[in-house]
Amino acid sequence: MNEIPTESVRLLRDVDAYMVPSGDEVKLLAGNLVKITQALGGNYTVIMNGNMVQIREENADALGMEIAIPKASSSFNGDITQQVWDQLKTCYDPEIPVNIVELGLIYDLNVLGPEEDKKVEIQMTLTAPGCGMGPVIAEEVDRKINGINGVTSVKVDLVWEPMWNRDMMSEEAKLELGML
Repeated sequence: MNEIPTESVRLLRDVDAYMVPSGDEVKLLAGNLVKITQALGGNYTVIMNGNMVQIREENADALGMEIAIPKASSSFNGDITQQVWDQLKTCYDPEIPVNIVELGLIYDLNVLGPEEDKKVEIQMTLTAPGCGMGPVIAEEVDRKINGINGVTSVKVDLVWEPMWNRDMMSEEAKLELGML
């Protein structure tokens, strides 16, 4: 298991990343100092020169961390709908240390089709409609759900109605964020 450094670390190689909250793709250069502020769901949120940036799990080695092997299901054991929910719980907003399920961002989930040809449809929202990270988070959801054996297609729709509010968060999320 990777231990998250408490001090700043130097990037070991150039790495593609996403600015938070704009979602703009940037390239961070080897040798730059970054401070890891969040390491959840395989992704890393770092601060570099006062800017918040997300580095995806497949680029963890740039931080000197091991690249995690995806935990996608390799068999049809268990309910595939539960496997989808489990994968959704590994997706995080890079600014909030609570997964998107507990935040109440998943509005609808449908798993359709026979066991070996599942189509997954997800309607989700964001905590703020103008958040540029929406497409980045939606792509992560798509990628992780597509990693489940038997899933042949994933459709992720970002929706804005009803508008998200704090009452949609689970008790666990509110507790984690100090709102209880």
